[in-house]
Formats: sequence, C-alpha cells, structure tokens
Amino acid sequence: MGGRHTSGVLRQIRWSSIDPGVCIACRQTIHRRSYASSAAAAAVETPTTLLNHIPPVTQATSPQPSYAVKTGVVLARAPLLTRDLDSFEKASFFYQKRLNERLTLPFTRYLYFKKDTPADLEWKRKQRLRQTPARDIGAYNPYTKEGWNDELLVGASESDPEKQVEALLDDAASPGVGSGEMGEAKKDTVERPQSRVTEADRLGDMKSLSRRLDRTLYMLIQEDQGRWRFPAAPLVGKESLHQAAERILVQSGGLDMNTWVVGNHPIGHFKFHYPLPRLLPEKGIKEKGEKTFFMKARIMAGQANLKNNALGWRDVKWLCKEEVQQSVTAGYWSAVKNMLGDR
Repeated sequence: MGGRHTSGVLRQIRWSSIDPGVCIACRQTIHRRSYASSAAAAAVETPTTLLNHIPPVTQATSPQPSYAVKTGVVLARAPLLTRDLDSFEKASFFYQKRLNERLTLPFTRYLYFKKDTPADLEWKRKQRLRQTPARDIGAYNPYTKEGWNDELLVGASESDPEKQVEALLDDAASPGVGSGEMGEAKKDTVERPQSRVTEADRLGDMKSLSRRLDRTLYMLIQEDQGRWRFPAAPLVGKESLHQAAERILVQSGGLDMNTWVVGNHPIGHFKFHYPLPRLLPEKGIKEKGEKTFFMKARIMAGQANLKNNALGWRDVKWLCKEEVQQSVTAGYWSAVKNMLGDR
C-alpha cells in the first residue's frame, strides 16, 4: 500500500507541471516521451560547440597544382569475318561432317533424278569419284567395312577450308555426261568466292580499312612531335566527354566518317607528367601534366581524311592490337592495352 501511494503522489506532482487543459491520455504520452525533448536539446547544442573548433579557411596565395583534362577517342572497326581455325578445330569440324554422313540414311537419288537420264548418269559418275554424296569430305564411303575409319591422319589436307573450296569448285565445274564426245571436255565457269586476304593486306597498306578483316582495327594518328596515339584534345567550355569525343572525330577525320560514340563514361585514362610544371597565372593553377579520358567509338562507314583537320595531325593508320603496341611508347601502351580487344 505504501508503494502504490508513493507512485500516485509522484504522478500527481509530474502532471501538475503540465497545462491543466491537456487531457489525461496526452499527459501520459508527454510523460513517456520526455526523453525526446532532452535529446533534441542536446542535438541543437552540439553543432554550435563543434563549430568553435573548426579552424578558419584562408585563401591560397600560391598556384595550386592541377592537371589538364583531355578527351581521347578509341575509334574501332569491328571484325568483318570470323577468325581462322586452328588445326584442331579444322580436324574436329571435318570429323563431324564424316560422322554425319555415316549416321544419316543413304541418299535416294531416284527421288531427284529419273532413271537413265543425263542427270542420273552424271550423278553416278560423280558418285564413283567421290564414293559419297557429300562433295567436301574427300574420298570416303560410309557404308563399307571401312566406314568406321572416318578420322584424318596427322598432316592430312582434307580438313583445310581452302582444299574444301577447291573440291566444291572442281565438282561444280566438271563437265557433264556426253560433253567430251566431240573432242576435249570443257569445264563450266564457276564464280569463285572472294579471298580472305585483300589487296590492302598484300600491299601492306595500313591506311586502308579493307585489311585484316578478321581483326578489330583501331585508328591511330601521328602528332606534330611524331608520336602515334589515339585522337585526343582538351575539353572546350562545359562540354561533356561524349560531346568532346564527337567534336574530335569531326575535327580530325572530317565529315566522311559515319561514327558512333558508345556511352557517356570513359573506358580508361592515361596520365602524363610534364618535364617541368606549367604556370597559368590567369587561372591561378600550376599544371603538373595532363589526364586523358578515353571514350569508345565505332566506325560504320567512310574513311578518315586528315587533309583539313583542325588539330594539326600528320597521318593516320588502322592497326590491330599487336600493331598498336609496336607503334606507341611503353608507358602509353601500359595505360591503353586493357581497353583493346584481343581480336
């Protein structure tokens, strides 16, 4: 009884300090949340106390060290052909062709050629030469006792794509039945597929986009100092890296190139230190060097023309990754090598 009486007296003392116009429920809420007022008061006092310990900021009198910011463009031409196959891939694909020939049903020629017609006789003649309906797997008969022996020996040339193309062309150009009765047989004219090696490859023309069709080519320009680098120039005004990249491509390569700048974020950067810092009093800074941020771009059509370029560049080359390494300095290559594709 004594404890309950004491707690009731204390509640009356607390509530007596609250406005008598407040209801009982609100009084209980105010009583339970009295700690929030104390925390808020402490929070208000804390910033004022901390501000007294912040030292005053003074204006720097000497030029501040800085870097010149440039935008670079890694302009690439994507591969136009698939890469060359290695010896294992050639043998594997050739084995799959012979395996498919062995597992499929025999070719029903009477469904396509009427018996004893010139087309049927021509089919029989070619069948005796090839021993199989397929024209690019060499002399192989999948329905004999030796049909299981469908793998190639080491050094065999039947799996080379060039050899298979020649076999297909020779089969298509071979004369038909009866063509040699009145003299020497004359082969038909068959259009050959274009070579993977272009005229620019044979001449070593590194300015042409028609070379190394199975590799990604990158545009390098020659600066006034004779160095080969990716196109780069300082930012102008408040333009973004993307806008600067588009401007550089137009100023360097002209309007004959159909290009596309990919994305708004750089894919890498290169930092270069000057031998001696450059003082710029009008800006109040001292440049220690330059930082170049590279943007990725693609060329779809056209060619670079440096005849009237506004950046003073001398020459242009289209190179693959290994050729870029041979043309630039070691420090520059260390910064850009991870931005270039392996093929």
